[in-house]
Amino acid sequence: MTSNPSSTSIEPPASAGDSSNRLRGREYFFLWAGAAIALSEIWAGGLLAPLGLSAGLAVIILGRLIGNLPMAIAGHIGAVTGEPSMVTTRGALGRRGSYLPAALNVLQLIGWTAVMLWIGGQAASKLAPSVSADPRVWVVAIGVLTTLWALGGPRVWRRLQQISVILLALLCVAMTVLFVSKYDLGGLLREDGRGGMPFMVALDLAIAMPISWMPLAADYARHAASPRGAFWGTYLGYFAGGVWMYALGIAAAIAANSNTPDAVLMGMMAEAGWAAAALVIVLISTVTTTFLDVYSHAVSLSSIREKISVRTGILLCGGLGTLFALFMDPTRYEHFLLMIGSVFCPLFGVVLVDFFVRHRGRYDARVLRAGSVNPVWNGFNIPGVAAWVIGCIAFHAIAGLAAWLGASLPSMAVSGFVYFVFSLKRDARS
Repeated sequence: MTSNPSSTSIEPPASAGDSSNRLRGREYFFLWAGAAIALSEIWAGGLLAPLGLSAGLAVIILGRLIGNLPMAIAGHIGAVTGEPSMVTTRGALGRRGSYLPAALNVLQLIGWTAVMLWIGGQAASKLAPSVSADPRVWVVAIGVLTTLWALGGPRVWRRLQQISVILLALLCVAMTVLFVSKYDLGGLLREDGRGGMPFMVALDLAIAMPISWMPLAADYARHAASPRGAFWGTYLGYFAGGVWMYALGIAAAIAANSNTPDAVLMGMMAEAGWAAAALVIVLISTVTTTFLDVYSHAVSLSSIREKISVRTGILLCGGLGTLFALFMDPTRYEHFLLMIGSVFCPLFGVVLVDFFVRHRGRYDARVLRAGSVNPVWNGFNIPGVAAWVIGCIAFHAIAGLAAWLGASLPSMAVSGFVYFVFSLKRDARS
């Protein structure tokens, strides 16, 4: 078994006896900081503008403190077992039960790849029309670079990700300084919010971004030299980058009274003669975020059909994501992608309870890979599947009837509690 996971099946790296691919805490910090420093995070931060800057910053910090925890914990399961995310769901759902979330993850990650490439292409074409004013040219270029990045595997992530994120951070420092010099930050902090956004809705928006990475976290944490390093590197890296980008987003949205704070910041840099620096931010941030979608798509696909190599899955996702971004506006089906993503909060409520409560933080990885660590019927762990479905229903019921509560964490709590009760009843009968 070769140790390069980009060209093999999803066999755990540890089984190859080669520690050269294992990542340490610092490398996870840069991996997830690179995911957080993105135009999409700046845009999402702008959604909190009705709160005002002072209250918005408090919500952002609190939301990341809370939201990063389940994301890092989901990664911890991968670090302990050496298994990717969709394989770790076999404990709670059974082998066949895990195929549905894996298929949904495959679908949504192609879609999010297309969305990110489309956004990057649009921004790059406006910043460098002298190179090409056609966004499709930039989509292809970014798509190729992203696919190559994903193909590189941990050795590439260890080296290039760290260098790229340091460069990206320096450029974003310059962008932040330029913003503060242009706008009265003190005045923005003293302004009252426009209102109209309940606290729990705002908190859910701040939590939503790290929660959205839960189905991917173990795909990378399984390469860890230690579970502790993977946990803290993931938590702190995504916290630092995410708080920074959300803060820039809400500040720019309020200062310019705009719904597109990412465009405001890029335009500000271009007006100041820093168009080249803004272009580098667009290109690097798109790649360091989107390659995670491409690689995880491939790993999820391999968890369904292990004969499909990760390399093949990467090429498939990179190709289809680029194709969709070229010939359609991916933002038109963004709501569909968000609907798919809503199934993963209740799913991981079940997974976390199964791993940490029922199995006390340990799985037999060989049994997990072969099927399930719990009793199954025809490849399905019925209590886990039933609790997941109930959690999904709870998510959409809360979102529709009591949106002010936020749906992410409540649905996770519902599914986890229901699974715990169902499992107790099954244990009592056995």
